[in-house]
Amino acid sequence: MIVVDLPNETATAALAARIAAVAAPADIVALKGDLGTGKTAFARAFIRASGNQDEVPSPTFTLVQVYDAGPTAIWHFDLYRIRAPEEAWELGIEDAFTTGISLIEWPERLGPLLPERRLELGFAFGGEPGARRIAIDPGKEWEARLAMIAVDA
Repeated sequence: MIVVDLPNETATAALAARIAAVAAPADIVALKGDLGTGKTAFARAFIRASGNQDEVPSPTFTLVQVYDAGPTAIWHFDLYRIRAPEEAWELGIEDAFTTGISLIEWPERLGPLLPERRLELGFAFGGEPGARRIAIDPGKEWEARLAMIAVDA
């Protein structure tokens, strides 16, 4: 587990860009945390750093947005409103898991459908206004990649 203190949204965006730089097709990034802790801000920065400069709205009501980011699509899921894990199949999550990069807000809503091969980021409020603390659980898939970038800076 790696814990990173981020003083502001600019630092959150910088971390998102570093992680986006080493992301690959079929990667899953699980974004956990309470409302307002920066999950969507991280996803926006990740998508922009991947080359898509379009508007990046929160998928709270649509549940999923797909972005063209070069050779790999980025699927941004907000699963807060799903009632059962199986509803995610209707959103195309299986395609996202196999061909795209998946950014998943509220991943715990997937229950047993959430693959173990994921990067898990736990967002929390920091001590100062605007600050965030992110607990990073890289799993086996991400350990080597995160070692190549400065995730704790």
